[in-house]
Amino acid sequence: MKYLIILGDGMADDPTVALGGKTPLQVANKPDIDLLAKKGITGLLKTVPEGYLPGSEIANLGVLGYDVNEVFEGRGSLEAASMGIDIEDDEVAMRCNLICIEDDKIKNHSAGHISNEEATELIVYLQEKLGNENVNFFPGVSYRHLLKIKGGNKNVFCTPPHDVPGTPYADVMPKAETPQAAETMALLHQLILDSQKLLEEHPINIKRKKEGKDPANSIWPWSLGYRPSMKKMTDIFDIKSGAVISAVDLIHGIGVYAGLDKIEVEGATGLYNTNYEGKVRATLDQLKEKDFVFLHIEASDEAGHEGDVDLKIKTIEYLNDRVVKPIIEEISKWNEDVTIAILPDHPTPTELKTHTSAPVPFLIWTRGITPDNIEIYDEVNASKGSAGLLCGDEFIKLLFSFK
Repeated sequence: MKYLIILGDGMADDPTVALGGKTPLQVANKPDIDLLAKKGITGLLKTVPEGYLPGSEIANLGVLGYDVNEVFEGRGSLEAASMGIDIEDDEVAMRCNLICIEDDKIKNHSAGHISNEEATELIVYLQEKLGNENVNFFPGVSYRHLLKIKGGNKNVFCTPPHDVPGTPYADVMPKAETPQAAETMALLHQLILDSQKLLEEHPINIKRKKEGKDPANSIWPWSLGYRPSMKKMTDIFDIKSGAVISAVDLIHGIGVYAGLDKIEVEGATGLYNTNYEGKVRATLDQLKEKDFVFLHIEASDEAGHEGDVDLKIKTIEYLNDRVVKPIIEEISKWNEDVTIAILPDHPTPTELKTHTSAPVPFLIWTRGITPDNIEIYDEVNASKGSAGLLCGDEFIKLLFSFK
């Protein structure tokens, strides 16, 4: 038996005024996903434990069955694994966004989805100006980068920038949670303010403003942590090998710590214009060789953060037409059975433009499974599915229970 999770990041939503009280999943034309729901089983999964913010790092760890109380050490440390960057015992790592600030307010978390080339030049510039033996910046993908501080303390609360668009940045600056973290907090404050002075007049931002694009005029560090300790999925479950396919360092980093091979696909952007076909080819190639593949598609989450309901519907339909449909068509020709699960990690409601902790709908299909009476995949129908409401590692154990 082979196993495949197709995760549409942030795909779930709330009833939306613009859609007459329906969600994008209810409105989208997704016949192949619905067919799997009809032939399989459905339910809801609580991916975010009580006491945690509904970030993708928490939710995706939850999907894979990890207890975040035991393994979570911040988003930055996970992304460092994907980037091949070691975290020493005396270092704290964190995500470092390039963001856009306008009128002293956070306009967006992505600097207008700045290109890799532009962002890399800016991060290298900040490393030259602000980096030293204790502070180091590392370029990642688009707006997503890494900051490491030697001797830093992780007990600093940093608001994720995608949670507070329109908020004065001064109101959500990093806050020390313990007296021991005060020095790290002060350093982060200084780095943010220094970055704003340096980035404002950088030639890349001058050019972006002339072109009507949002400038990347500030860094925003968040989700601090030390080096995590995670068991490999191959040591926990009855699988011998696995792969993770994503455009996002965070997901690749989770996969690395989970013992999955990191597969990069050329043209994978994390947006609606990602290389869907390339990801499908990579998925099928890996499924032929390995027991488990975790295919992550970021596009719906970004549409949710932008508050673009029409784009979110389009991303769901792309997931159906350009991912699920060709995968079903191909594996129907195989002699070996494949169990497929489809779900988001968390909702990203377009009206809120940020993540929520609500349970997410899932479906599981494999040949010979006894279906429930659900015929359409969405938040409402899945809540009536035979699998019920699952928590913790119940979903991943259910997935691997099919032999």
